[in-house]
Amino acid sequence: MNNLNRIMLMLIAMAAIMLIAVGIDKGYDYYQDAKWEKERVVAYEQAKAEVEAMQTTIETLSEDPEALIAYIEENELNYVEVENTEEVLPIGEGQTDSERETDTTQDVEQDVSGNTLDDSSSASMSFDDEPSVSDNESDSTESVSGNGLDESDSGSVSGNSVSDNSVSDNSVSDNSISDNSVSGNLQPFVSGNGKTEKKLCASYEDTLRINKEDKAVIAANTIDFSGMKIACLGDSITEAANLTKLEGYEQMTYPYHLSQLLGAKEVVNLGIGGSSIGRYWDNAFVDRYREIPQDTDLIIVMGGTNDGFCASQKELGSLTERSERTFAGDLNELIKGLKEDYPEADIVLVSPLPNVLHDMLRRERAYLLSQAVFADMMQQLATEYGVHYIDLYHSNLLDTHDAAIIHNFMPDGVHGNEAGYRILAEHIAAEIIKMYEANQLTETEEEQSHDA
Repeated sequence: MNNLNRIMLMLIAMAAIMLIAVGIDKGYDYYQDAKWEKERVVAYEQAKAEVEAMQTTIETLSEDPEALIAYIEENELNYVEVENTEEVLPIGEGQTDSERETDTTQDVEQDVSGNTLDDSSSASMSFDDEPSVSDNESDSTESVSGNGLDESDSGSVSGNSVSDNSVSDNSVSDNSISDNSVSGNLQPFVSGNGKTEKKLCASYEDTLRINKEDKAVIAANTIDFSGMKIACLGDSITEAANLTKLEGYEQMTYPYHLSQLLGAKEVVNLGIGGSSIGRYWDNAFVDRYREIPQDTDLIIVMGGTNDGFCASQKELGSLTERSERTFAGDLNELIKGLKEDYPEADIVLVSPLPNVLHDMLRRERAYLLSQAVFADMMQQLATEYGVHYIDLYHSNLLDTHDAAIIHNFMPDGVHGNEAGYRILAEHIAAEIIKMYEANQLTETEEEQSHDA
């Protein structure tokens, strides 16, 4: 009996020790989490203030082309990071921050695709005061940041008025396909996924070329969007937060331009400045996507810029765990929620545009990650869930590592002016049109195969 009592006491003591150990462990974890949360909030507040200061600096310089060029070149900001073309598994694992750093010692005699630039290319550029974005020819005479814009070149775009480039004369409703249905679930469509090596940024020329191609797609559109309701979930780029002080700024946003370009029934702008996809800040996408109207036919989610400004490896998380309050977990929850709560809507995920402010901030904050990490994770989850993906990050469209892009389209280095937002809208509109046309072609081929 005494032996039994001793055994019982030992078991009780062991259980008590284990409970104490678990309690201490949980208490320590709670302490660490509370400490990290406090440090995180302070870090985010500081980063936000730094970004705003950088935006002010860039915006001031954008009005003086020579000063802007000098600033970009002196700080080696006209280089963009070299992409890792290997498969990303799960992001954040097996890749050090030093491996993601931009190699600013690379040969400047190469363009964005690695092709040798003409020896006549100059390291400076000039800007025309009266350019036009319409009818721009992206021929060999055009040039970009690092390639000297000819003052007589009609390809220059600063001060451009985009009102004359309206596609109202090519109304999609007049060219509709009567039997075509644009709502529902289309086949997954991935756009612009070209992970080419990037060195000296030459975005201006590519932006003009891409914009010309986008306008041709829009002008030739035969899809009827007139009955479609579109919702745009996003951050300050969707809201056009930098233009809110201007009268009628709502008509300068990319969602408004998109509605005009597609001739959509309605486009709802759900952009809020400072918001991120993950739960790092106020108004996270994952916490407010249910504000999207239930009768929405097409949902466009564009984000990731603010995530890049604040997320370390801890907040990034991994696709293996997908924990809450990480980019991986919250983006997974967002896409899954959209698929479940809006089963009849088509969903388009849009990557962030590359921006020079991100690189500037990373120099001050070593814990920040490459923008490519976020874009690649977005593509992986879009592919996994079968949603459409528009890859702006790898497209070389409106990349502010090119001083000409800042001067003409993105005056604070991350947000557009009206011309910049219109170019963004035209690109998204063109990609959406191609997306529905590809689905229509697939359906036609399936019908023909069935009839045969």
